[in-house]
Amino acid sequence: MSQVPSNHPTELGKTAMSSSLPNRVPRPRLPEAIIGLVVFSVVGYGGGSQLSRLGLDPVVYGLVFTALSGVAGIAGFAAAVLLRIRSLSPFGVCPTSRRWLLIGVGAGVVAFVVKGLAVLVYIAITGDSSTPQTVYAEAGSGGVLSLILATLFLGFLTPLGEELIFRGVIANVLLRHGPVFGVVSSALIFAFMHGINIVFPAALVMGLVGAELLRRSGSIWPAVVVHVVFNLPTVPVMVLAGMG
Repeated sequence: MSQVPSNHPTELGKTAMSSSLPNRVPRPRLPEAIIGLVVFSVVGYGGGSQLSRLGLDPVVYGLVFTALSGVAGIAGFAAAVLLRIRSLSPFGVCPTSRRWLLIGVGAGVVAFVVKGLAVLVYIAITGDSSTPQTVYAEAGSGGVLSLILATLFLGFLTPLGEELIFRGVIANVLLRHGPVFGVVSSALIFAFMHGINIVFPAALVMGLVGAELLRRSGSIWPAVVVHVVFNLPTVPVMVLAGMG
């Protein structure tokens, strides 16, 4: 009768060993970031350029344009997830505590105030006070329904889509290289995607706060809450100011 050497695992031993190993889900890497940004750009910027050729009513055009950033973010995120990992938790789409959500509310209020100061500094340095976002005011200037829809699109859909792609994908990829590099570089990418204009400093503030909350909480939901608080007053304030 043959004997199995003591240093040679049996089939039963192999099974036991394999079952004890953790099921490791890959983390997002550069390919996810690239495909996510490409799809975001094609849908967002490509779609926006095509909209301008359709001759739509200004309110309708504004509403579609206001929804576009959120839709583009969701599309870019979906492409990144489906590329390789096909799981949401590595991208920070996972439950978080009520405490972190409340921190998100407070951080959103602080970020909103800091945003105003950052914009003033930008204007003082560059002398540029023009804004490319008057289209949002046009979206909300068609009556109560258009005001509600534009506010919902910019206040909820845009934060969800942009946080999924820029924090869920981009920040998670860059945070692999250290917290400072990940937070700052992802915030700069987010800001540059808004263009060099009056929105740049506001987007930079939002990007820094959102990425830091993602890093600390491990979830995108506190950053989504910050972004909602950050964006929600925009359309009503612009409409009241007569910018549409």
